[in-house]
Amino acid sequence: MPNATAAGHALRALTHLAGRAEPIPAAHLARALELPRSSTYHLLRVLVEHGFVVHYEEERTYGIGAAVHELGAGYQRQDPLVRLSRPLVERLVDATTHNAHLAVLTGRDVLYVIEERAAGRPSLVTDVGVRLPATLTASGLALLAALPRRQVTALYPSAAVLVDGGPATPSALRRQLVDVRARGHAREEGSVTPDLSSVASAVLDRDGHPVAAVALTYRTADVDEGGAAALASSARETAQRISARL
Repeated sequence: MPNATAAGHALRALTHLAGRAEPIPAAHLARALELPRSSTYHLLRVLVEHGFVVHYEEERTYGIGAAVHELGAGYQRQDPLVRLSRPLVERLVDATTHNAHLAVLTGRDVLYVIEERAAGRPSLVTDVGVRLPATLTASGLALLAALPRRQVTALYPSAAVLVDGGPATPSALRRQLVDVRARGHAREEGSVTPDLSSVASAVLDRDGHPVAAVALTYRTADVDEGGAAALASSARETAQRISARL
């Protein structure tokens, strides 16, 4: 097999093995990849030699090896989301002259991973490393609105898990998320800091799953409805550019 074709088969094999709950026989992999058994066994031998696949001889099955974990750890170390997003968030601040940030969803909170301040704008509590309840923030609402509804229900099964200042019941949250989807962006006014508002849009991976949200924060009194809509459009365009990079 030419090198490029062999590399493609190897990546497809690893992707398939990673998606299985348990190791599988070589014959199963050959059928899934639509490859001859001889080619599949040759491919697996190479992947086993390099630690990307483990051969369970007694079971006659193959599974993901430790080298794949190392690749995942390297991905986390390099923090590609932040590296790919930062230049675009910086440009967003330059273009709008407002504070911008990038946040990710962790459970029922958002975690701020990029914070870019515009000169002369008010200081914010949303610094890098800060966590806030997702239902209070534009970033959190944008992310929740992009999640499957069953996942939102699992995160917020009752009013007991909701925090003061945001929607008081799961049904109220669902209605708010419907509005977010209809507008194409999320908004909050004074929920985090009095006199400050934010607009946000979700960053999606290639499968359409939300991985982050881009937000702009501004003094409520300084921006009218038209201005807020324009800022929301800018945040959405930046989120779409980051999505394209991912």
